[in-house]
Amino acid sequence: MNKEISERLNKLKEEKNAVILAHIYQLPEIQDIADFVGDSLDLSRKAAETKADIIVFCGVHFMAETASILSPQKKVLIPDVYAGCPMADMITAGQLKEFKKKYKNPVVVAYVNTSAAVKAECDICCTSSNAVNVLKSIDGETKDADIIFVPDRNLGSYVQKMSGRKMQIWNGFCPTHNNMLPEMVLKAKNEHPEAEVLVHPECRPEVVELADFALSTGGMCKRVPQSSKKEFIIGTESGILYKLKKENPDKNFYPVSSAAVCPNMKKITLAKVVDVLTNMKNVVTVVEEIREKAYAPIKRMLEVDA
Repeated sequence: MNKEISERLNKLKEEKNAVILAHIYQLPEIQDIADFVGDSLDLSRKAAETKADIIVFCGVHFMAETASILSPQKKVLIPDVYAGCPMADMITAGQLKEFKKKYKNPVVVAYVNTSAAVKAECDICCTSSNAVNVLKSIDGETKDADIIFVPDRNLGSYVQKMSGRKMQIWNGFCPTHNNMLPEMVLKAKNEHPEAEVLVHPECRPEVVELADFALSTGGMCKRVPQSSKKEFIIGTESGILYKLKKENPDKNFYPVSSAAVCPNMKKITLAKVVDVLTNMKNVVTVVEEIREKAYAPIKRMLEVDA
């Protein structure tokens, strides 16, 4: 990384009491300058806990929104306002309201990969790290209620299977994960027969079935150092490979697909991080009425362990 840029960012962070949070799918140079790198659950917790006045969120828009909901007194900046999430865009608050009308006393579980407006219409949020435990946490109060899960059909399918609880699942998906096919996993396993296979539960069910473990990005980062294996086939967005290799230099990692790249995650660059912090632009805010409604399901999510 450019030493001059690094020094400038450190000076800006000190002057403005700012913290840089980065998702695991970010570019290597963004991960290197971040104060904390993690998955959605990790980053949500850091956003809630930080004593900084300014949060520079290197991720996609719904993540920055979540930080703003949790910490309305802080200024949340996103380096690129066009870093969105196709899956989050697959459901609107209006669509969820109509969907809820089909069921009697529904309990809505919303994947954190949703807009603030959608979160405001749900009962509890979840991440891929704690989705199964979220279902288990609400089980006792919903024996006779329909559970609605939005928006990811693949994560929903996985959670339904692991929790044993029937759900009404919205038909959304992550293009990056959904594009990974069983034949890609089988090819990788044939080329690396000794490798442990780790895939994200946003992948298709038939891909998840071929894995040794279905894990969130944070879960993968915890699993690798615990495993006796020296080789791993990784089925998630390619940005995680940098962190895995950096933290486990004695192990080797092979992507299920070299095309597993989220273009939105890669929109954020060092120049944009410097620009946004220098000029205090791209502030992410949530209308107070929506923020108040969305806060409760997010807070409830944070109370459930992964």
